Amino acid sequence: MIKVAKFGGSSVSDAEQFKKVASIVKADPERRYVVVSAAGKRAKDDNKITDLLLLVNAHVQYGVDCASLLNTIKERFVEIARELGLSFPVEEEFDRFANSIQTETPEYVVSRGEWFTGQLMAEYLGMPFVDAADVVVFHHDGTVDMERTQVRLREAMIHNGGSFLLPGFYGSTVDGQVKLFKRGGGDITGAILARCIDAGLYENWTDVSGFLAADPRIVDNPRGIHRITFEEMRELSYMGATVLQEEAIFPVREVNIPIQIKNTNAPDDFGTIIRETANEHAREHLITGIAGKKDFVGIYVQRAHMSNEIGCIRRALSILERYGVSVEHIPTGVDSFALVVNGDDVKDTIYSIVADIQRDVQPDSINVLPGLALISVVGRNMSRRAGTSGQVFGALGEAGINIRMITQSSQEISIILGVQNEDFEHAIRVIYDRFGDTVIVKER
Repeated sequence: MIKVAKFGGSSVSDAEQFKKVASIVKADPERRYVVVSAAGKRAKDDNKITDLLLLVNAHVQYGVDCASLLNTIKERFVEIARELGLSFPVEEEFDRFANSIQTETPEYVVSRGEWFTGQLMAEYLGMPFVDAADVVVFHHDGTVDMERTQVRLREAMIHNGGSFLLPGFYGSTVDGQVKLFKRGGGDITGAILARCIDAGLYENWTDVSGFLAADPRIVDNPRGIHRITFEEMRELSYMGATVLQEEAIFPVREVNIPIQIKNTNAPDDFGTIIRETANEHAREHLITGIAGKKDFVGIYVQRAHMSNEIGCIRRALSILERYGVSVEHIPTGVDSFALVVNGDDVKDTIYSIVADIQRDVQPDSINVLPGLALISVVGRNMSRRAGTSGQVFGALGEAGINIRMITQSSQEISIILGVQNEDFEHAIRVIYDRFGDTVIVKER
């Protein structure tokens, strides 16, 4: 089985981390393809190379001297090369890059974080280096040209004897202009590579041992999630569980390649396996995970006989579309509906939006509820046990927490609850304490 191993910024932050990566790659001959991000933080008060390069672009844009900043970046790479005894001419190459930044595009400048990290790691691992600009092809609208990319990656496989290192986060347009993915794009690069070379597993190595069933800043020692479906992961990631760039699942999901989240600093930990359907086990947890976000706004609209009127909700949605506001959820009743939106998206326009709804929808009443927090309780097994929703609501009621909104995904794998911001952490702890470790026994 071919494995693609992608290592994030924390995994390649310094020479010691490089050594850990080498140990991991060499421990399994199936790890024949490696993707790396730019060197990340070595400590909490440190800087990511990508952030420093973005700052370089800002200096160039405003005509501010950035020699000192460039020297700081250069020293990071020189230090890694020196400690590992690498022969790559990093000083000369970096000086050549630094002298060219005035004529290069901002995206090219930022991409050099991955390029230099990749060059050093390729030599240290003894792998051929393949420049992402030569193989990952973007359309001019920013989407990946998967057909061209697959052809080029497979040519690179043959040319390099079935093994190479690829820097993440960037590629190029068909005319050779360097193009970046959005932040977290190294995860997407790894997924694209895994898909294009028909890998059996995509390993994503980071600084945590996979997904947790709840935010450890809210719940003490939440259990790890060993197996999760793509759909469950999407639900949790969208609501704030950010172990993996959520767009990274699509290239591999379409061809049923599983993803395994692993910890570079604890490689023996199992981590989390993400696949289309989780392996069936006799004993599984009722709830896979709990995640949430604060600071939403609910716009509650009531109009008599709304259920008999065509286009009422559409008119309200078209108003939000005019203001460029995305709707998170639309709970409905017989004569009412609510539009739940991100608070930041409407902080300057909420009164205008309400006035337009008053004019175009002519409701009997309209109320705005700010400070709304959304909590997603996710679990593929919840639909198999009757009364799960009622038990969740009951537990929150016993804890004195008022539920302001309830909705459920069409796949029946998540329940979304709206509570006030001030009840957010308490509500998550209540749900986890009651259901987080609940195991169901399946009939064989």
